[in-house]
Amino acid sequence: MATEQELTAFFKDVEKRAFKRSFFHVRDEDAALDIVQDSMLKLAQHYGDKPMQELPMLFQRILSNCTLAWFRRQKTQKAVFTHFSDLESSDEDGDFNWLDTYATNRDDSESLNAESLTERKQVLQSIEKEIQELPARQREAFLMRYWEEMDVAETAAAMGCSEGSVKTHCFRAIQTLSKALKAKGIEL
Repeated sequence: MATEQELTAFFKDVEKRAFKRSFFHVRDEDAALDIVQDSMLKLAQHYGDKPMQELPMLFQRILSNCTLAWFRRQKTQKAVFTHFSDLESSDEDGDFNWLDTYATNRDDSESLNAESLTERKQVLQSIEKEIQELPARQREAFLMRYWEEMDVAETAAAMGCSEGSVKTHCFRAIQTLSKALKAKGIEL
């Protein structure tokens, strides 16, 4: 069992290397610092009672998982949210005109207007609400598999159940979500 002093010394020893490793992956100093900090907190909270010789490997695995989770969040965020810089025009002067961007032309199916953005936001809110209504195990399995993009074996290990149970929970969650969203007129 690692003492508090040993754990502190371990963190001081690995913090710079962990930061460099994270920074090389994410290429963002703030994100790398967050990843290292989250990894250290998780190690201290969940594995602080482990023997000192197990800590280096546990920390490396946690750091890898936190880095992968950051990439998943970025991927999801980019898929769901529009960044203002993505909407900027390619004008020489760099001026950004909201009216040009959100002008509605019925012939242009790709134009963004307030109505379509509001509708998209409402659909996402409905989906989030329905996910929150799922039973805990179904919600956990669904989010790990489809939000965190974990495979069946990883999800089963994380949930402490069999792969068959994960498949069953996911199937039931999808059925429940599908029915609830269809009842609201949402078809994906």
